[in-house]
Amino acid sequence: MARYVPLADAHRLPLWRRPIALLFLMALAMPIAFNTWSALLNNFVIEAANFDGSDIGLLHTVREIPGFLAVGVIAIIIFMREQVLGLVSLILLGVATAVTAWFPSMGGILAITMLSSIGFHYYETVNQSLQLQWLSKQEAPRVLGWLLAAGSGATLIAYLAIMALWDTLGLSYNTVYMVGGGITVVLAVFAMLAYPQFEAPNPQIKKMVLRKRYWLYYALQFMSGARRQIFVVFAGFMMVEKFGYDVHEITLLYLINLVVNMMVAPLLGRAVGYFGERRTLGFEYIGLVLVFLCYGGVYYFSWGVAVAATLYVLDHIFFGLALALKTYFQKIADPGDIAPTAAVAFTINHIAAVFLPVSFGLLWLWSPAAVFFLAASMAAVSFVLAMMIPRHPEKGFETIFARGIPTPAE
Repeated sequence: MARYVPLADAHRLPLWRRPIALLFLMALAMPIAFNTWSALLNNFVIEAANFDGSDIGLLHTVREIPGFLAVGVIAIIIFMREQVLGLVSLILLGVATAVTAWFPSMGGILAITMLSSIGFHYYETVNQSLQLQWLSKQEAPRVLGWLLAAGSGATLIAYLAIMALWDTLGLSYNTVYMVGGGITVVLAVFAMLAYPQFEAPNPQIKKMVLRKRYWLYYALQFMSGARRQIFVVFAGFMMVEKFGYDVHEITLLYLINLVVNMMVAPLLGRAVGYFGERRTLGFEYIGLVLVFLCYGGVYYFSWGVAVAATLYVLDHIFFGLALALKTYFQKIADPGDIAPTAAVAFTINHIAAVFLPVSFGLLWLWSPAAVFFLAASMAAVSFVLAMMIPRHPEKGFETIFARGIPTPAE
């Protein structure tokens, strides 16, 4: 029988059974399955099903449909606790990842991708809600940075194993997918059995919440989803299609990415806490404008693979600053709005994801550079929106227009 522990009493538990420890365990479990799937994806679909740019765009459109339907989490948490839903979703992600190579056809890949995506997106929706409920406003930026670093560390181990053993042991796609997905399942089942159910002090509203005062948060989420698709869908695909990266080479690139992010992620959390959400998000979006313009230059000016690989790493670093979007919402939200708004925000974040990959996949066939130039314009729009965040956002002061433009903070 489940044991229920109020959040205020959780400090009496052993360190490894406290809410933050569970957040770290989940932060370790999810990337092992998801990033194992991602690391092999471009090579697997090209070798198994002869995917081209339009096919990979269709795949990612299918993958993002559950994200668009993440608002369904609100209906599920009426009957199931968020903590349980998050762990069940992790198990689904792990199982679907484990059997990915069993379906080496267009239809099979799309079907199993849909199942793994349901697990991933429902987990991410619930995980974001639990993070903002279980962490105080003061500790959230710092801990979120460390959670990001922990996820990078877990993925680093997976990538090191793939890179070191892929050629040495002649591993197959099936073996790697089975191991990566299986580890996530084991960790999720352990978390379900070993941890009590934590009771947050503020009951969550179990219906859709759309508030006018959250409009800037919604707009930033929409633009974030649109930009993210360019990176997730086309940046890695470019490395395989244009430069002929093999599995161990694309994994090495991811490996470098992870080492950098393990070192940088805690600093990003501290930066958000010190400089505030407006400055850090503004810095992120300016950086992404430059990165996407340079991505376009890789195609337009035929810049080499070293430039493309460097941009890939920088791209991922800048996206790490998106944790400021979470802390911005935490500061302006009613405590009971966190769970339903996390679901609504995920749906808004994925509106563009439903149509953008397949439409940009067709544009890719005509001009890959145009895809990245359009992404730069999206980042520029995000920068304009970020400048509307107050230096010190709070409930009732969600934008610089809420109480008039404030004087600059000293």
